[in-house]
Amino acid sequence: MFRRRQKSEDAVEQLADDAISADETADDVEGSAESENVTELDPADKVGLPPAPRPDGPWDSSELENPEEGRVDLGGLLVPGVEGMELRVEVAGDAIVAATLVLGNSAIQLQAFAAPKSEGIWGEVREEIANGITSQGGIVEEEEGPLGWHLRAQVPVQLPDGTQGVQLVRFVGCDGPRWFLRGVISGQAAVQPEMAGILEQVFRQTVVVRGESPMAPRDPIVLKLPEDAQMVADGGGAAAATAENRFGSLDPFARGPEITEVR
Repeated sequence: MFRRRQKSEDAVEQLADDAISADETADDVEGSAESENVTELDPADKVGLPPAPRPDGPWDSSELENPEEGRVDLGGLLVPGVEGMELRVEVAGDAIVAATLVLGNSAIQLQAFAAPKSEGIWGEVREEIANGITSQGGIVEEEEGPLGWHLRAQVPVQLPDGTQGVQLVRFVGCDGPRWFLRGVISGQAAVQPEMAGILEQVFRQTVVVRGESPMAPRDPIVLKLPEDAQMVADGGGAAAATAENRFGSLDPFARGPEITEVR
């Protein structure tokens, strides 16, 4: 069963969209920062590196013999099916640009982007996301975990009753051949490692279908609904606090087009 929703606003996703859509002027700023800070460990040392090996995924569609097996076909992404999950696709204008897998009180939003052939962008995107969050008074910690370097963030948000609160999330990412896959882990899995394992495995087992069409770096890889998807009216409501969003106007908690049962 699917529910379609239009663009909503969430501070967490907004900040990350700024990172993905940043223009080339960021490179000039980064270069000047390097020249002024030669004695300290510069975060720029993690920027512009070639994509790291991915022995455990996420996968490119060319790397698996049967990439569709056990996965929901969303066109640009093949998302592994997990028993009891809800799968929501996120709409920006007329295009489907992200998928959110919800399992219990946890969720992971997946979005793929075009990237340079020989240079990863996750280090640069990570730095931009962190700067955006801290500029709004949030707290960000950069950590190395099972999925490599990621951000653990506390983002200020406005609650439905108008009071201020904090949304806890993890930003994870992976550079592949001419693509970048970003995940936003929220809910219990963002704070409880024992709950995060299955969503981390979902991230690893996701397959990106980049295609051969020319794309500018950071352009979103557009998704599609499964052929047997059934559209229903929007159920409305969000499952958690949301606020202004600049990351593709995507709210990982809002009930978008949705699959409620997956084998």
